[in-house]
Amino acid sequence: MKFTGVMPALITPLTEDGKLNREVLEKLIEDLIAQGADGFYIGGATGEGIILDADVHKELTTESIKIINGRVPSIVHIARMNYNEMLDLARHADAAGADAISAIPPLFYQYDHQAIYNYYEGLSNAVNIPIMIYNNPNTGVHFSAEQVAELYNIKNVTAIKWTNYEFYQVMRILDLTKGEFNVISGPDEMLLCGLAAGADGCIGTTYNFLMPEVRAVYDAFRAGDIEGARKAQTVVSTIVDELIKYNVVLATKVILEAKGYDVNHPLYPMHDYTPEQKAEMLANLQKAGLKL
Repeated sequence: MKFTGVMPALITPLTEDGKLNREVLEKLIEDLIAQGADGFYIGGATGEGIILDADVHKELTTESIKIINGRVPSIVHIARMNYNEMLDLARHADAAGADAISAIPPLFYQYDHQAIYNYYEGLSNAVNIPIMIYNNPNTGVHFSAEQVAELYNIKNVTAIKWTNYEFYQVMRILDLTKGEFNVISGPDEMLLCGLAAGADGCIGTTYNFLMPEVRAVYDAFRAGDIEGARKAQTVVSTIVDELIKYNVVLATKVILEAKGYDVNHPLYPMHDYTPEQKAEMLANLQKAGLKL
């Protein structure tokens, strides 16, 4: 399958003691589907997936898939520092009914391309569903188009989430894979560029609270209205420009709290903003165009 459309990188609503808040999760998913979400990216960086307790991650996966109930695709990010723990989460996601799994490359140590190839090959052997590579330079790995095309030879590796400004590489990936690789654009502020380079869809953090604005970019582009897409992208990018002055995951949770979702603050050791800091941040974001 090819994933297309606008897919929020889902925030994980938590209780004060770090457990999943299932009620808020359901409200958020239902509202985003009503606003036009074409799928969900569960347990990614936005969802704090790599630092969630394994049992919370599994519950997030199971409950999200139950709530979505096949209406749109679910992609579960399962990467862990420990490889066997990752395989366990991958198998769980497969058994729970995920449409795909996703994983950043191995972290911290300077793994060469052969090690990274082995990593994704082992993951492929553990599941029977598509695998989406997550390319983000913040992991310390910089994929070339040739390396991505080689990973495409692995069974089940069918897609890549491209959270990178180098969209020329996207064009080269599509050329090297004869247009078959499923490319998903990552940077929210660069969605229009990603679509122009050939991306099939998009996954982003701000889609938790900017779904109508992001849909306007995607839908205008698909309709051939490039000027309309550019104007819609400017709206999104102006808000993102202000958002990235803060901790993005924490700021996103503050925005959702202001919109009535009790998502709670991120996991320790990330600290919450003071009420005064929250008020100032929200005021600045509203000046940039955010609607609360």
